[in-house]
Amino acid sequence: MAAAALLRGAAPGRGGRAWSWRLRAAPKRRLGHNYCSQRGESAGSAAWACFLLDERALVRVRGPDSARFLLGLLTNELPLPGPAAGEASTSARSGYAHFLNVQGRTLYDVILYGLPEGSHEQPTFLLECDSSVLDALQRHLVLHKIRRRVTVEPCPELRVWAVLPCAPKEVGRAVLLQEKAECTTILTRDPRTARMGWRLLSQDEGSALVLGGRLGDLQDYHRHRYQQGVPEGVHDLPPGVALPLESNLAFMNGVSFTKGCYIGQELTARTHHMGVIRKRLFPVQLSGPLPVGSIAPGTSVLTKSGQAAGKYRAGLGDVGLALLRSEKIKGPLHIRTSESGLVALTASVPDWWPTSTK
Repeated sequence: MAAAALLRGAAPGRGGRAWSWRLRAAPKRRLGHNYCSQRGESAGSAAWACFLLDERALVRVRGPDSARFLLGLLTNELPLPGPAAGEASTSARSGYAHFLNVQGRTLYDVILYGLPEGSHEQPTFLLECDSSVLDALQRHLVLHKIRRRVTVEPCPELRVWAVLPCAPKEVGRAVLLQEKAECTTILTRDPRTARMGWRLLSQDEGSALVLGGRLGDLQDYHRHRYQQGVPEGVHDLPPGVALPLESNLAFMNGVSFTKGCYIGQELTARTHHMGVIRKRLFPVQLSGPLPVGSIAPGTSVLTKSGQAAGKYRAGLGDVGLALLRSEKIKGPLHIRTSESGLVALTASVPDWWPTSTK
């Protein structure tokens, strides 16, 4: 396997036609690039910002039955999509999916990496998950393994990095990883949306591997993620609470409606075929005096007249995610804090969401 992996840009992803949808009256939020400026450093001095995601961990699933085993647990299809045009066929493949409980609610959100054929003696997958549920995910996998010829084990030797371009023009450029990158380094597009850049798995310092890369502030990564409306981890997707389609799983290429059975499929398929999703997870901007310690998850979001519009889910500072009724997001919204103050809330529709075809 070559020591250098090719980093290529991609046009913003679009969902399938069945999920083309947009509230045209809602404001659109575009990609920000201020995460590349630090302490007066100009964005032009670095092409890529590299964020070490310590709160993400990896589980390795390997064995002759690994693909069939995962297929019965994940919302998405296997095998994973092939490499894009211009990429080597030996590149690692990635996909996004959720593990669901029997009631059809999300347990764990994962980015799935299929390692290149020939690099291992048997089919091998890496599952990127929230590090706080690493043990729980392993127990979940072992519980359903039964007699399948698979091995489930942690993969602590690799660290997870997010790589984001510092300027829009960089998305379309070809950049090489440093030649010192070992064959264990995995670089692939973030499968959820092109707005989230790339995922890098490596034993080494990510910013040292990427040409023109610099170490980014983790809070900038999360602010960018919230502004793009991308949930990640147990705070954004509470286990046993979040519903996958309300969490925009289809928009993030994370579910297949043509695959065979998997745990939690019934409710998800029925909701899809009914074609009615009244609530969605929207990116929100807060304005006004914020309470100390941020806004509590589950705080009610109200309309101007005091009607319930949804609930605040999670966030960082003045940006976050809220589960809102779609017909309520056009008007002024607010949150009443414990200090009896009002915080204005503005919901937006990310520009990478699919356009309405109805």
